[in-house]
Amino acid sequence: MNKTELAAAVDTRRTFAIISHPDAGKTTITEQMLLFGGVVRQAGTVKARKSGSFAKSDWMEIEKKRGISVTSSVMQFDYDDKRINILDTPGHEDFSEDTYRTLMAVDSAVMVIDSAKGIEPQTKKLFQICKMRGIPIFTFMNKLDRDGREPLDLLNEVEEVLGIETYPMNWPMGMGKGLKGLYDRYNHRVELYQNEAHGRTFLPLDENGQLDSSNELTKDSIYRDTLEEMELIEEAGNDFDEAKVIAGDMTPVFFGSALTNFGVETFLKTYLQYAPKPNAHKTQDDQEIQPTDNEFSGFVFKIQANMNPNHRDRIAFVRICSGEFDRGMDVQLQRTGKKMRLNNSTQFMADTREMVETAVAGDIIGLYDTGNFQIGDTIFAGKHAVQFEKLPQFTPELFMRVTAKNVMKQKSFHKGIEQLVQEGAVQLYTSYTTGEYILGAVGQLQFEVFKFRMQNEYNSEVVMEPMGSKTARWIDPEQLDEKMSSSRNLLVKDRYGAPLFLFENAFAERWFADKYPDVKLTAKL
Repeated sequence: MNKTELAAAVDTRRTFAIISHPDAGKTTITEQMLLFGGVVRQAGTVKARKSGSFAKSDWMEIEKKRGISVTSSVMQFDYDDKRINILDTPGHEDFSEDTYRTLMAVDSAVMVIDSAKGIEPQTKKLFQICKMRGIPIFTFMNKLDRDGREPLDLLNEVEEVLGIETYPMNWPMGMGKGLKGLYDRYNHRVELYQNEAHGRTFLPLDENGQLDSSNELTKDSIYRDTLEEMELIEEAGNDFDEAKVIAGDMTPVFFGSALTNFGVETFLKTYLQYAPKPNAHKTQDDQEIQPTDNEFSGFVFKIQANMNPNHRDRIAFVRICSGEFDRGMDVQLQRTGKKMRLNNSTQFMADTREMVETAVAGDIIGLYDTGNFQIGDTIFAGKHAVQFEKLPQFTPELFMRVTAKNVMKQKSFHKGIEQLVQEGAVQLYTSYTTGEYILGAVGQLQFEVFKFRMQNEYNSEVVMEPMGSKTARWIDPEQLDEKMSSSRNLLVKDRYGAPLFLFENAFAERWFADKYPDVKLTAKL
């Protein structure tokens, strides 16, 4: 592509993450968007267990069994002349690290809120990460098909708890069994609530924002209440400010029901009008790489083993930050200086994929990996070396000893541990003296997923012995004396061979600091 063609292609890209507390409907709304993109014929909601229809974005076996998302999945489709990259993230707090890294690879976020529950703890956490990065946020108030809280209460809560201005793009006319439709403020129409099989009916509003008086709905008290609420919002609410939306200081709010596919397409169309195209990305030396720069660059934000268990494959997910990707191109891995040819590349629909020949800034591609890549790696083409900002990394708080149940299956045990640890959800440590394996994670559910995947993907049953919560602190090898280790501070190595202590509590850490005042301990390597 020449410069003009590249700029035009980048302009069509929209890359966003969907964030929420568990069970707010995040995966369901993703499914409906895929439906509009013509990718799936039927949205397989996470509820539809008996029919064998599973959510397209929940591709992992444990996700299908438990009805939860435990890993970020990537989906791409075309809609309204835009190329859309959706990253559906896990809502469960035990998988926050995966979600936080995913948020480094997107240009905007869609925040899904359960209209009956309002702002929940994980939503608040994820919002704060978006706010810190200045990511534009679009809000979808979900589950209108059920009775929920008053819309004004929900808006007030978003403004007070999250500290962001709201602008309702539409407004519910009733809810639950009394749901009549949506007063579409932005498109100046009413969208009637009816069975999906009957399609969608839109009624135009006149210049005063009202339906034609001949319409039966005008006699309904719910419609009249909606007009009063809209009058209040017009007088006392915020004015729409696109600059504030792009800066992450205002969130456009949409109401709807993902489960019944009501209001989702209206949301998607409007979102695409205001969502930002790919942004510049900062490097570690504080430079900005523009998406339309000619030279290709990108970073690895996720690694996933066994997306196809039959082939034991491993995929490195790359966010393209600049230039054009062409299959078979030569790039350099910044961390090692190694040059490589990118012959095996893919684009995704959860676990379904196809070979990608070309992609541009904003796209997410998958590279088949034999162990070359690590999370946070930068790859680039051209003479000028690039290294993007570091991705967030959490220090584990919970620890488990792990051994193979069948000593005759050591090979699959070691291979499984090696590959799953490289994904970054669990950390691997080895005892300094005995060499036994210790796993660290930020949440208990990660251990359950690890155990499940070891058995189902590597045919290796494992025995896990809880060690409880510990505080991990790294030590300079030059200052290390193995005699410093005790029952209160276990000496281990991380997977790169760096020594650290696992302190059983704050008292043990203070005792160590008093005994060895010249020894410097750090919370991260």
